[in-house]
Amino acid sequence: MSAGLVAGVALLGALAGRAAVPLARRFAGPAGSAVPGAGGAWSGAGSAASAGQVARPRDAPSDARVGRRGNRLRATLAGAAVFGGLAAARGGDPALPAFLVMAALGLALALVDLACLRLPDRLVAATAGAGATGLVGAALLSGTPGRLLVALAGAAISFAGYVLLALLPHSRLGFGDVKLAAALGLPLGWLGWPALGLGLLLPHLLNGVTVLALLAARRVRRDTPLPFGPAILAGAWLAVLLA
Repeated sequence: MSAGLVAGVALLGALAGRAAVPLARRFAGPAGSAVPGAGGAWSGAGSAASAGQVARPRDAPSDARVGRRGNRLRATLAGAAVFGGLAAARGGDPALPAFLVMAALGLALALVDLACLRLPDRLVAATAGAGATGLVGAALLSGTPGRLLVALAGAAISFAGYVLLALLPHSRLGFGDVKLAAALGLPLGWLGWPALGLGLLLPHLLNGVTVLALLAARRVRRDTPLPFGPAILAGAWLAVLLA
């Protein structure tokens, strides 16, 4: 893909990042917060739920926090970087539109998880549905329907691996994280086994480095619940770039 087209896609990503903020606000307010008993272990709760500290309406950050000017700027810049990177790395892949739509929804998911430690089921389902639809279209256009089987295998392997991690004693993973990992396993499987392996490994490396940095800066304690969704999304993005 030419530099001009990459720049155009990056601009589209900036717009998507800005649009992700109002979308995230719909799920980050008190009405969208995780409530004990509202779905059990298979609800959209992420790391907070797995740590036994489910966000309550009075504890959850308000939707106004998501919409702060600083967050809007960061989301805009992140969208430009994410879309530009995907266009530069996968410009010739017929699945690029699917990657971009999933990335746009992923920006909103990251904002919600950072705000209230939750990955809403509806957003995760929309991400998975957009990816599946886009990959089916890409397979038909490219005449490679067999790649869909690998994509489904990637989703199944990601789901199984994260379920095992979430069920480990003292695990901080929630089943919102499990479902997001399964959704992202679709595009990673489409790209092949090396991409899937990177997509499974990189989130844990990124999260580990982030936790160590926050501990060193005394921003968190060892028992502080932290979101894992952004690490899953960032790891998948890097895996796509490196595949």
